[in-house]
Amino acid sequence: MRKKLRVAAYAICVRDEQILLARWLNDGLPEWTLPGGGMEHGEDPYDTVLREVEEETGYRIEVTGLLGVRSHRIPLRRRGRSVDHHGVGLVYEARVTAGELRYEIGGSTDMAAWHDLDAVLALKRVPLVDYGLRLWRERPATGRPADPVSNPPAE
Repeated sequence: MRKKLRVAAYAICVRDEQILLARWLNDGLPEWTLPGGGMEHGEDPYDTVLREVEEETGYRIEVTGLLGVRSHRIPLRRRGRSVDHHGVGLVYEARVTAGELRYEIGGSTDMAAWHDLDAVLALKRVPLVDYGLRLWRERPATGRPADPVSNPPAE
């Protein structure tokens, strides 16, 4: 089985009881996710989150803290082959400092929007959204919830 490691960086941007989300096109099935994405070779995760948020939302951000890390493994089928996928995602807290909301063209997301925090549960979303909000609310000193076994599977 082929092994694949993907390191990514994501942002939790909350203002006025709303969270900024991007709509990810998962094999043509849209789901809301945290803005962010995969690191390029040689790129620092901090720079990744700045770049990815601007690409997906049009906003420039200031990172205000590192909330935690999400590590997950899932079996995937890619091009007819089995893949042991290991995803490592750094979740940063950030605030918007400049730019205007716009949609990504030709990328992995097709739109971005602010959503009321109390309406997130009704959205079709990837598990990363819930995990990130849990980190944001709990702020665990270890950078991961106390019971990581109950963390949802990866998107």
